[in-house]
Amino acid sequence: MKGDGRVWRRELLLGLAGAATGAVLPAPVQRGLAALAPSPSAVAAVVDASQREFGACRYEALARALPRRIALAQGLGDGGRPEQAANALAALYSTATRLCIKLGDDRLAAVTADRALTAALGGADALTVAEAHRMVSSAWRRQGHQARATDVAIAAARQLAADHTCDMTERLSVQGNLYATAAYTAAKQGDRHTAHALIAEAEATAGQLGHDARLRGSVFGPGQVLLHRISLSHPLGDAGRAVEYARLVDPAALPTAERRARYWIDVARAFDQWGRPERCYRALLAAERAAPQEVRRGAVRAMAAGLLRHDRALPGVRAFAHRTRALT
Repeated sequence: MKGDGRVWRRELLLGLAGAATGAVLPAPVQRGLAALAPSPSAVAAVVDASQREFGACRYEALARALPRRIALAQGLGDGGRPEQAANALAALYSTATRLCIKLGDDRLAAVTADRALTAALGGADALTVAEAHRMVSSAWRRQGHQARATDVAIAAARQLAADHTCDMTERLSVQGNLYATAAYTAAKQGDRHTAHALIAEAEATAGQLGHDARLRGSVFGPGQVLLHRISLSHPLGDAGRAVEYARLVDPAALPTAERRARYWIDVARAFDQWGRPERCYRALLAAERAAPQEVRRGAVRAMAAGLLRHDRALPGVRAFAHRTRALT
């Protein structure tokens, strides 16, 4: 990562805070963007670019670009295309929410998730609304309101299941991600029964889909359900089961750098929980190779700091802790 990560984090937080209050850019710049009358294709391109940058773990570039892209989507609404602008804004704010979660700013994630849902409701696209509800669910979970977060995701999945106006592949993909999100939230709450029931719902949905697919910036399918099973095993204290699931995954075949890095971080968590520092460290190094910006997260810094107790047995662990900023 170039430069001081804290600088671009601050730029993102200030930019998104401005976006959330309508003051994304200085007034002359806003007027200039409005005068350009951005085309729907131009706005669709920045939405796609944002989602791809997130999937590639290019968080620095994404953080710098998101406020201006949000302003561009707002300009589409000023140009007389309110529904298209609303859907684009919902997608951008959903991406912003996922980025804020990566950066550990739960307060701003709650704001951007609310903005995503507000915009989605204005666009009246069922899939966009459902995805925004998933962001709201994630934001509630991050604030410690697991029961409410689970309810939001389940309700959105059931509402979407009853909507037969959507493309079936897209509907199943978004619906399955909602069930998987709810399963992880239930696991964080320590509700083993509900977590397993919900991940079974996600698995059944993935079975209908039949393959992993990247739609609307997210990936879902049978392989992704397996990744979620690894993730939810950690809060349930099932480190051995997480490792068993992990052995069924070919990380090189995962569709994005973010998925590959998240896989390795979940593997590291399992080995950390299992008391296997060497295996934990190896998994963290694999995560760093997959996506260097992903290992700057708080969970990785905590594991890196813990591994320093074994620095004599783990060559390079102190340098790794420095790279992840666990020592700062």
